[in-house]
Amino acid sequence: MSKVKNGDFVQLHYIGTLPDGTVFDTSEGRNPLEFQVGGGGIIPGFNDAVLDMTLHEEKKVVLDPDQAYGHPQEDLKREFPASMLEGHQIEVGQQLRFSSPQGPVSGTVLAIDPDKFVVDFNHPLAGQTLEFAIKIVGISDTPTQPQGGCSPSSCSAGCDSCG
Repeated sequence: MSKVKNGDFVQLHYIGTLPDGTVFDTSEGRNPLEFQVGGGGIIPGFNDAVLDMTLHEEKKVVLDPDQAYGHPQEDLKREFPASMLEGHQIEVGQQLRFSSPQGPVSGTVLAIDPDKFVVDFNHPLAGQTLEFAIKIVGISDTPTQPQGGCSPSSCSAGCDSCG
């Protein structure tokens, strides 16, 4: 039976949970997630977990932060003048999108003061241990789904291009 190797396109279903059992993402009810193994568009531990798996094989993996989204970085927390909001109301915990030279990035509002607000640009799962239940449903030499942008997983399973 063929095993997944670098360069293959894999199609898989997954459930991503935190150690307390909270589901943070799943492909359930959607098309399988597809990515090219070794292509760099997925978190390293998830990529490595599928290597040597076979069609229809199921596996559970635990990824520490270094294998997933890394540890939170203080320099990714930034202050902005309240005047940037131009009268828009925001709340702590709200996700905001910003333009950057590398494209759009998202951040979470941490604090709001009358003259400034603080946004955390770390990935929401930075610093978290992640658990994945994975089932390989396809292995191919070429993509089977339209490519471009982020995967159907909307980045939780590791699309590096989303911020």
